[in-house]
Amino acid sequence: MNHFKLIIYILIATNALFISAQNTINGSIKDTNNQPISGVNIILNTEPNIFSTTNLTGNFTLPNIPDGSYTLTISHIGFKTINDQITVNSNSTDFNFTLNTDILNLHTVVVTGNFAPKTQLESSTSVTTLNATSIKQVYPQGTANLLQNIPGTFTDASVGEVFTRVYTRGISAAAEDDMGWYYVSLQEDDLPVSLVQHSYYGPDLFHRVDLTTSRIEALRGGSASITAMNAPGGVYNFISRTTTEKLNGEIQLQNGVQGEGNPFYRADAVLGGGFGNNWFFNAGGHYRHNDGARNTDFTFSKGGQFKFDIKKENARGYFKLYGKYLNDYTNRYNGVAATNWNNPEAAFGQNFNATALLMPEFNAAIPDGRNLNSTNSFNPANGVHAKDLAFGFDLFQNLGNNWSVKNNMKFSAKNANWQTSISNAFVSISDFIPYFLVSNGNPFPVGEIVFKDANSGNVLARIDNSGIFSGDPSEYLTDGYLPNDAIMGTSTWYKDNDADEFMQQLTLRKEWTNHDLNFGFATGFSNTSVFTQGSFAFSTYENNPRMLQVTLENPGETVLALSDEFGVSNYGGLFFTNSRAKISQIAAFANDRWKLSDKLNLDLGLRYESITHKGSNDRYAPFTQDGGLDGDETTAYDNNILTPTGERDNFDYNYNYVSYSVGLNYKLTDDASLFGRLSQGNKAPELNYYFNNFANVPINQAGEVQEINQVEIGLKSALKNFSFTSTLFWSELKNIGVSNFEFDDESGSIFYTPIQFNSSRNLGLEWETSYNPIQYFTFRFNGVLQDPKATKWNIYDAGATVDADDDSTTNYSGNTLAFNPKLMFNLSAEYAKDKVSSFFKWKYTGKREGNIANAFQLDAYSVFDAGLGYKINKNISANLLVSNLFNSDGLANFFGANTFGANANGVTTEYINENPDASFIVVPILPRSTLLQLNYKF
Repeated sequence: MNHFKLIIYILIATNALFISAQNTINGSIKDTNNQPISGVNIILNTEPNIFSTTNLTGNFTLPNIPDGSYTLTISHIGFKTINDQITVNSNSTDFNFTLNTDILNLHTVVVTGNFAPKTQLESSTSVTTLNATSIKQVYPQGTANLLQNIPGTFTDASVGEVFTRVYTRGISAAAEDDMGWYYVSLQEDDLPVSLVQHSYYGPDLFHRVDLTTSRIEALRGGSASITAMNAPGGVYNFISRTTTEKLNGEIQLQNGVQGEGNPFYRADAVLGGGFGNNWFFNAGGHYRHNDGARNTDFTFSKGGQFKFDIKKENARGYFKLYGKYLNDYTNRYNGVAATNWNNPEAAFGQNFNATALLMPEFNAAIPDGRNLNSTNSFNPANGVHAKDLAFGFDLFQNLGNNWSVKNNMKFSAKNANWQTSISNAFVSISDFIPYFLVSNGNPFPVGEIVFKDANSGNVLARIDNSGIFSGDPSEYLTDGYLPNDAIMGTSTWYKDNDADEFMQQLTLRKEWTNHDLNFGFATGFSNTSVFTQGSFAFSTYENNPRMLQVTLENPGETVLALSDEFGVSNYGGLFFTNSRAKISQIAAFANDRWKLSDKLNLDLGLRYESITHKGSNDRYAPFTQDGGLDGDETTAYDNNILTPTGERDNFDYNYNYVSYSVGLNYKLTDDASLFGRLSQGNKAPELNYYFNNFANVPINQAGEVQEINQVEIGLKSALKNFSFTSTLFWSELKNIGVSNFEFDDESGSIFYTPIQFNSSRNLGLEWETSYNPIQYFTFRFNGVLQDPKATKWNIYDAGATVDADDDSTTNYSGNTLAFNPKLMFNLSAEYAKDKVSSFFKWKYTGKREGNIANAFQLDAYSVFDAGLGYKINKNISANLLVSNLFNSDGLANFFGANTFGANANGVTTEYINENPDASFIVVPILPRSTLLQLNYKF
């Protein structure tokens, strides 16, 4: 019994000694202004690592730490990382640190463009990081709008959140209008948002920014050739919140006013923390209701998304399950009419700040050309309904002996359904086009045309168009008239896109003393389909268009309906596409970071990519039947619907190429480095090559792979109060396929011209600086100065007819590339002290050529943004944001002459000289928007 008691006493004493050896580390993190910093990541290198984050008062706790020596890593974006050796025992458990500001994030670890994480100073790439503070300073008008703050990046978000354009360093030629992300990769957590692009189907459809995003890493050119899938121009990577041990989150309520008083409402929320046993989670999203920056009679955007991740950490790494559900409606604006080629002014009573010129809301049922027994609901208020359901799995593990593996994979099911207006050109009532397009001339209505307000039924005008064939104008027969004596040349644009996708990247890493080798493979598979149908629509040509019900009412004859009750005509007769494709992208890559000396590192990267496009286009022809689809001779609007013939044109092409990138980084000091990089990348065609260019003809040739060559040399420096990067760059783009969208007046058909293969180059200087002259002020200045040229450039002129006998080509070699300003910059001042913060930004976009002919220029413009914030208490803060403070009316884009089916390249110097008073279409930047934010952090 005594022996038993002795054993019990020994066990109790041993346990007491063990317990006494466990310590709780407490600490606080402050900035150089002695203000606490919340959300700081704390890592203690135990087995496994122990994590914590600071709370709203800057405090953290690490429990159950045995006596011993450890490395404590303290990091937060915007501050220099601390790696401190600490000794923990009963007399040493309190540790307090001050983080020094890293005003340009050069000491921040970046993952984009690097196979292994590196600080920006260590990398031989041009990367900009936008942290959560920078993101919150931007009015929430979409992904592209955020990226305007990044040097060397041209963005056009003038039409809204989607249908945007983003490109870098003049690598832009094919990135126009509905293919605006052609050369760059939009990513979420290191994987592309979408694998494929084609007309009206880009990655911005499926991406929204909210509180679940912690930062953005923007890579321009360089290593994108070897790190991105078919995107050599750059990578824009939106990175989600990291894990935290303690439960924390944020709620943000936003209420704003845009343009002429249009309301904006939005709610964001995010929550994260630990479950225990090294399990963590994050979840959040947003919902918004937005009437838009310009005037429409419907809600411009509504919907939201939900995102989550669940992460398990162990001694060797982690695995993470993540997902996203997006269900969102938004729209895109068309252009505005202008006159005066030298100093454009809004025409026809329109307004650069307020006019949307979109069809009003209505609900029509238009026959589906694929199955004439069914209809598609069409409501232009829907815009594009984007849905994305995605799930992914991310794994990282240390394998021992300096080996590690990372594998990130994602499945997604996407749908984008477009119901919107396409084109909004001026069409005179004396022009034969609107009458021809009722049913492509079958029949051609001649005589007394009656236009009624489709909503009220009131007769607006009665005209006689019988004189137009002899060159006489149409005549009004009553006192009623149509605004501007015209209708709007527009179409009901119905487009349904589906894509089921899988993508994955597996990377193995082996580290030696002087080598860091990363190699692996990436795969992507997409099964996609697209159906497009366009019908003509009658509406007034005025600021707020009204739909027109149109009839032919000749005396003594039966009334002939030229439109349905909503104003829709020529059901499905303008456009028809029914295509499908399977895409596979398989790449193998290797990159070695070779330490040549303590200061000099060499990056050698190689990527082999194989892309296969396999699919088909349906051939089509007009449905023919006496009386049209409904068999009624008194309805002309359904006489020309396009339907499949049963024949298909197949394509099956493979594109194989090798890309490489070589970089050098020379460490000048701990806070400065020189870098240089030479890259040769490739861009395989996107699906629009097959879908747009081979209507009712065999697809008898593969597309051309574009070649992108890039050279850059730069300097990075992070001093105490001043940080900067400056990069000289040269880029060359070859095999650029160019085709124009045109309308044949004689046949009423819409077609694309034969592809011309061209080349361009750009030379420029890119810079980014931050300066803290005194403790509470920061000045930021970034921009690009460049000289973009078309070194070889031909444009095909179809003579406005499908007939090739009158066709020609025009050589514009040596001209300046369109839509590339020679100077762009952002200049801002920021103030933050105690509870008050503020900023003021100036965004300058220089003069741009409106087309490759260099016949029309878009003038330079400036936009000023401002913000004011106040921290009410440790949990609650309020912010006021104003975008385009002075309501600047700069012009972002040019669509060509104000005629149905025109394009920008049709405007030559000769055309302007012959038509000095003609109107044309421009796209103004968005007007002033004001937003009040209320944030609650816990």
